[in-house]
Amino acid sequence: MLAINDGTSHVFMSDLYRTTSTVVVTDAHVVVADPCWLPREVGEIRTFTDSVKGDRQVVLLFTHSDYDHIIGWGAFPDAVVVASGSFARSPASERERNLEQIRDFDDQYYLKRDYEIAYPKTDHAMDGDGAELPLGNARLVCYQAPGHNADGMMTVVEPHGILILGDYLSDAEFPFIFHDSRQYEETLLKLDAILERHEIKLFVPGHGTPTSDPSEILSRRDADLRYIRELRRLTAAGDEAGIASLAADAPFPRHQRKYHQGNADKIRQELAEAGR
Repeated sequence: MLAINDGTSHVFMSDLYRTTSTVVVTDAHVVVADPCWLPREVGEIRTFTDSVKGDRQVVLLFTHSDYDHIIGWGAFPDAVVVASGSFARSPASERERNLEQIRDFDDQYYLKRDYEIAYPKTDHAMDGDGAELPLGNARLVCYQAPGHNADGMMTVVEPHGILILGDYLSDAEFPFIFHDSRQYEETLLKLDAILERHEIKLFVPGHGTPTSDPSEILSRRDADLRYIRELRRLTAAGDEAGIASLAADAPFPRHQRKYHQGNADKIRQELAEAGR
């Protein structure tokens, strides 16, 4: 656990994929974002949350519906759930796909959990950019973030100035484009407006290292934009050698090459559909 902001914010980092879970203690609530991964890790987050909540209401914030981010929902049965409207309205087939990934993961590693595996039931579905949810003297300000997947959401916890990013702006991953590359770019470009509206003191990506430095997060944003645009250019040109070389300096190349190839396949499909 990494404690930041004088004990107000606590970022847990899983041993798996450097996945983060954020706990923010406000006057009347405890906001818990994406509690994950291993049963022991989820239990640690739950124990910590119980130790600080007192009379506060627990609010679970889900940045998106990928299985690794919703895997801990059942450990917080009394929590209120906040997610994007797209998350709340996801089709049954998509929900079942995510749940099957959880079951496959647990089965592969012989993992047992002391809670039910189920898709989170959303109490507050947030639509549009700048949508606010008051939480006592605090509030959540939400921004839609499609691109990585279809139902992502970035959220600022005010007045603490904590921006919970979901699977964007990581120092451990290049962009993983599961949904749409153009929407991914649009999501990244929202960062300027968010920084103009909010004084961000802590940026927490879904995977990798949190930072309090806006210049660091802008540098990550610019690198991610360059990656997407260059990959689109190389894919349009049919430059397979260039595509391969673009991932040569990936943080974890043996594992991440398949995601890079998936990105190229996604952009290739987008270009073909645009040419119809």
